[in-house]
Amino acid sequence: MKELLRSNDAVLISYVSALLSEAELGFIVADANMSVMEGSLGVLPRRVLVEDDALAQAKRLLADAGIEHAAGRDGAV
Repeated sequence: MKELLRSNDAVLISYVSALLSEAELGFIVADANMSVMEGSLGVLPRRVLVEDDALAQAKRLLADAGIEHAAGRDGAV
């Protein structure tokens, strides 16, 4: 799995998850439980990970949705 983005923005994570699901790309949202446990202080952002071979397609999907900047925010790879 490769990291597509990381963020503390729950709306962004939800939107990206919906986009990836609709495109039938394999992904997981990592660190969701840790983010809740740390008390929502913003110390541990959630990460959206996609299958290795789907990373380029996922980035194109974000670009098509006009949110390609999200992949570069909060230290995402």
